[in-house]
Amino acid sequence: MAIQTDNQQDTVLDRQASKVAPPPMYQVVLLNDDYTPMEFVVNVLQRIFGKNEDEAARIMLLVHHQGRGVCGVYTRDIAATRVEMVRQMARARQHPLQCIMEPAPDA
Repeated sequence: MAIQTDNQQDTVLDRQASKVAPPPMYQVVLLNDDYTPMEFVVNVLQRIFGKNEDEAARIMLLVHHQGRGVCGVYTRDIAATRVEMVRQMARARQHPLQCIMEPAPDA
């Protein structure tokens, strides 16, 4: 027969409020080249980034005139996926369109 003794002490834990920082954000950027048709860039912006025709045309013109245009700001995994989708779509149609991701500036 075992004898049980109650040696447990009550322990009170203070609940500390913890704040979880939001994940770092990355912007996906299209880079200009002299060969990719403007219509293809607009198509990419509509299909991959969900832009409407006016917004896609505006970003395409930024890429054309300024050499680069931000397509959107996402978490790292989503940004990397979108970059790869652009690269695959461009490669499939033999266009040299380049797409990169970079840390988004703090807003």
